[in-house]
Amino acid sequence: MTNGYRPEIIQRAFIDFIGARLHPFWSLTTPKLRLIARYTLSDDLIALRFETNRAFKQQVSEVMGGWQGGQYLDFRVCIDGVYHQRSYSIVGLAHQLLWWLDDTTESHTADQRHTVTITIKPQGLVSDYLTKQMPLASVVDTSLPLGQFTLEQTSILRQQISENDKLIPLLFIAGGSGITPMLGLITQALSNGHQVTLLHYSRTVSSKLQHQWQQLNNAYPDFTYHLIHTEEPTTYLAGTRYLSVEGLLSLNLPLADTQIFACGSQALLAGLYKAAAEITPTEEQLRDNIIVENFGNVLADFDNGSNQTFDKTIPVEEHTVYLRSRQRRFSSDTTILAAAENADVRLAHGCRQGICQLCRCNKVSGVVKNVQTGKVSGDGYESIQTCINIAMTDVVLDV
Repeated sequence: MTNGYRPEIIQRAFIDFIGARLHPFWSLTTPKLRLIARYTLSDDLIALRFETNRAFKQQVSEVMGGWQGGQYLDFRVCIDGVYHQRSYSIVGLAHQLLWWLDDTTESHTADQRHTVTITIKPQGLVSDYLTKQMPLASVVDTSLPLGQFTLEQTSILRQQISENDKLIPLLFIAGGSGITPMLGLITQALSNGHQVTLLHYSRTVSSKLQHQWQQLNNAYPDFTYHLIHTEEPTTYLAGTRYLSVEGLLSLNLPLADTQIFACGSQALLAGLYKAAAEITPTEEQLRDNIIVENFGNVLADFDNGSNQTFDKTIPVEEHTVYLRSRQRRFSSDTTILAAAENADVRLAHGCRQGICQLCRCNKVSGVVKNVQTGKVSGDGYESIQTCINIAMTDVVLDV
């Protein structure tokens, strides 16, 4: 018999359709998670632990080989008959024991390889539902791990300092719940042999997180952490409450050869870019070493040559955005997504933070500027994210 095409007698989609009605957790193709536990990490940070279904386990292990520190999941949650999509950071790494679990009890009752844990700051409809209302054993649809806030997504990490052939140092800067994507990143970096320094600015004190950092400090001599509680002056770095040039220099790191990961509010990121510009005012070397993951959509001015205050919004000249397929147009002096909504035009979106990629579309012509990195696009055809780009000229989108 020839080895040609053999059609499935029973389609997987049909099996999934029937299986979902017998049990919502069953699926051959759709990754699903079932809530098994909640943990309070701090006053404003909750961890949710989920059991993964067969489709999730197979696709993550076979296609991805696990997930990387810094990645996230897109959840599709039904609340009162309406589906909502949100993105949440994954805690830790695949096959890694969570540090707050008791080694003699719970950690052995659930196979770590078959669970995934996310962290949530209760601050909205979906977050409040997941952390306070959703019953245990509830099932949610999820994406596979996503995101480029990882050790593998930067060229500087592939370089080494010639002296002693040592891996480059890494600096992690987090504000508040911006620490969540770094929980796995830091562990992964230390296990790879990097010198790691952490700055965490927060208004709350988490004993569990402090215990985690102290454990890592005991296990890895190259790990240093600074917890800056913004209401406690004795914890300030270089005597300043906020991120500053003096604070960065006090770390005694070779900043030009240090990869910087930052996650937090726009004010924190703006302060970081401002400090980087003051440390290297005639070149962009230090700024180019920064990888950011941020919250919200306030436009911070990241222009090194600007004399404006960095925690204010960018004064952008108004331009016109054309939606070619819909034959619609609207004026924009903010992010394209926000301007569209101000004009009662609906565009696809998800996290509004430049993470989930749901707002990505094709730009036919025009110049846009990424408000996270300050990068200015070319004038031709390319893919952009509307939630983090502003129009610098009239822009045509293939929407």
